[in-house]
Formats: sequence, structure tokens, C-alpha cells
Amino acid sequence: MHIHILGICGTFMGGLAALAREAGHTVTGCDAGVYPPMSDQLRALGIDLIEGFGAEQLALQPDMFVVGNVVSRARLPSGEPKFPLMEAILDAGLPYTSGPQWLAEHVLQGRHVLAVAGTHGKTTTTSMLAWVLESAGMQPGFLIGGVPLNFGISARLGAAHRPEPSSAPLGSAPLFVIEADEYDTAFFDKRSKFVHYRPRTAVLNNLEFDHADIFDDLAAIERQFHHLVRTVPPSGRVVVNGLEESLARVINTGCWSETTSFGAAVSDFAAEGPPHAFDVLYQGQRIARVEWSLTGVHNQLNALAAIAAAQHVGVAPAAAAAALGSFQNVKRRMELRGTVRGIAVYDDFAHHPTALRTTLDGLRRSLGSGARILAVFEPRSNTMKLGAMKSQLPWALEPADLAFCHTAGLDWDADQALAPMGVGPGQRARTAPDIATLVAQVTEAVRPGDHIVCMSNGGFGGIHDKLLNSLSNL
Repeated sequence: MHIHILGICGTFMGGLAALAREAGHTVTGCDAGVYPPMSDQLRALGIDLIEGFGAEQLALQPDMFVVGNVVSRARLPSGEPKFPLMEAILDAGLPYTSGPQWLAEHVLQGRHVLAVAGTHGKTTTTSMLAWVLESAGMQPGFLIGGVPLNFGISARLGAAHRPEPSSAPLGSAPLFVIEADEYDTAFFDKRSKFVHYRPRTAVLNNLEFDHADIFDDLAAIERQFHHLVRTVPPSGRVVVNGLEESLARVINTGCWSETTSFGAAVSDFAAEGPPHAFDVLYQGQRIARVEWSLTGVHNQLNALAAIAAAQHVGVAPAAAAAALGSFQNVKRRMELRGTVRGIAVYDDFAHHPTALRTTLDGLRRSLGSGARILAVFEPRSNTMKLGAMKSQLPWALEPADLAFCHTAGLDWDADQALAPMGVGPGQRARTAPDIATLVAQVTEAVRPGDHIVCMSNGGFGGIHDKLLNSLSNL
């Protein structure tokens, strides 16, 4: 079929486009400010991209319009629709669907789906699981909200038949690993995306309050996670973080599948040792060892989740642990962008306060107390822009020696939120209304041997290269 994707440059929709193209469909798409890296990836696949959401795109006459959740019925101050193409689709009565629903009906059907859900670590854990299955010869398909360095692509269909069938139900079905997002599906379908995926193996990695723009409270998100649990079949497995009270509430609401826990000392899967080199325990017995380049307790937990999920499709924990030894992480997960005059500049996708804290904790653990860490962050997510978690920022940034906050677009006072740290020249925290000021502040404060961590869920105005250029001119 010919599908036309509205909002094609988002990570999820761009990955869907790549899968559809690989499956033999004709794919076109549009977005506002068609932007790399997804635009470059899509053009390389021969996918035509159109700038904007103009109604004239009806002339393409696709078999189906696939609508991303960036699209809404919003109006501009002039009264004109923000997305004229969507209004025209509705007026003409043409067929349209959401990305998750199209994926479920045309890609996931007939596959053993392994879905990774959680507030934090979805992309990394999904990448780990895909790599473990790949290393075991399973040739899984995957759709990941980032680019795993082991694969260099964010999505692929994988083998049409499982190369290593297991004795489990659907044991010969091809495997597909998907990052299972709790954000809503589309303007016409307010369920979480992951409800569409019907996994046989579901990982519940962690669960905190997030997405304050669409969820009123933690209980509302727990309800969506329970909807996911309801879709897992009796022969399925729910892999759940035993450290999370919120997930215990989700499971206690009702679970009709096998559950396997990880993380806590009394969990099925536990870790013993530091995050970079640890033994894996199953019900108290040492069964495997992970030695790798990653740091942080959060990645240790991510590894346990991936090992437990892979076991469900026949990969022995020892084999999974060995595969993680060659796991190269994901682009924009503590990615070293460069070193100038002994000063390292990293790029990290963290944006929720807990993610900021775990990223900085992991770096502090690996560097020790002697090195200086400079945290440069942008409260860019909808939740952070609303200020719902601003009071947690001093705690989140505590492992850093200095913190620098980009304040453009905020409706709340960042100086006030960071006041417990001390704000201003010579203090632990500084704020800046634009990238140029931020770069100047960091350049002035930095010393040889420092580690600068730039944290944002967006492009952050290209601050990484600007910092490296500024540092080279010192």
C-alpha cells in the first residue's frame, strides 16, 4: 500500500516509515521543519519528505494516512487550522490511523513481541535486549527510540521466521523488540501507545510521574501500565522491577501471566557487585557475569531486565550476559562528543529529574570524588516546561560540582528553583536565557580535566559543538 505519514521526522514515526519501506510499501511523509538526523535517514531510504502540513497533499492519494501524535485540531491565533492536511482528511472522509495501530496491524501481527516500558531507560534496555537476541542468532526485528551503536539504525523488520525456535507457545514466531511508550497514541486515541503492541514478553522497567501535560497524577499512568499488563497472554511473561512500589501496585491490580522480578535482593534476578562488573544471581544462585563499559546502577538494572526478558524466548542468562559485554550503548546516552585540552564533553538524553540524577551518579561513581562534573541542562520536555518537577532539580543535580540551566521558554523561575544550590557568579548554579550566554558561562568556569555533561531531550541548540569550539579557543 501507499502510506503518507504526518509527523514523519519523529523518532517513532521515522522508524515506522523505515519498517514500512522495508516491507515493500510506498512511503511518503510530511513534517514541520523537516530535520535531521531522521530526514537524512529517510531520504537515504528513498522516502519523499514534504515540508509542512498543507491540504494540497491530498493529491498524493495514499491508501492510508498515518497520523503522528504531533498532529492536533489546534488553531492558530488567526483562526486557521495548525494542521490543514488533517482537517482536509477529515472533511473528505479519507482513511486514517495512528502510527501504533498501523504498526500493530501490518508489522507486529504474528510476531512474538517483546515490549520494554518504563519512565526511564526504555531506549537503552530495548537496545540491550535486541543486541542480546541478535548475539544469540535470533535476528530480531526492532523499533527503538534512538540509534543503538551496535546496529547503527533505529528500526528493522528482522527475520521472517525465528532461526532458533523454542518450545514455548508461538515458539517459531519471529521476534520483534519494541520500545513501549506510555505517551498517548494520537489526538483521536488517548490510550498509551503501548496498549496497541500486544506483547508476549513485557518489561516494566520503572514507573514515576511524568508527562504532566497529559497525565494528572501517578495513578493515571499506573492505570495505563495495567492496561498493558491486561494484554499479555497467559503464556506470556511480565518482567517487573522489584524495587518499584508503583509497579507492585500495577501488578496487584491484576496479572494473568507469569511474572519475573529483578532488582531487589529478593527478586528472581539480582546483581552483586559494582555496575561495571557484576554477578547475575537467579533466585540467589550465581548464574552469569556482566563486564562492560557502562556505568550507573540504572544500567545494571536495565541489564537484569534484558537478561530476564531474553530468557523467556530461550536465551540462557549466561549467553545474554556475555552479549552485554559487547554492548555499545545508544547514541546520546553519555556519548562522548569530544575532548579539548583534557576537558570531556558528553551528550545525554536525560530530562526527567530522576534521569538527571542517575546519569550524574553513574559518572560520579566511575570518576571518583576527585574529578569535577559540570552539568549543563535544558528543561525541555513538556513536563519540565510546566515546572511540575522544578523542586526536584537541586536533588537531581547534587552529584555535579557546577550546574548551568538554559531558561528559554520556561514559565517558571529557574533561579528560584535552584536557589538551594546557590545561584549566580561564584555559586554552584548559573542560569542563562540563551545558548551563547550558557556557552560563555561554562567556558569561563571550566578547568582542565573537567567533565561537561549536556542533558536535553532535544538538539540543545548544537551546544556540544559550540562548547568544543569555545574550549579550543581558550
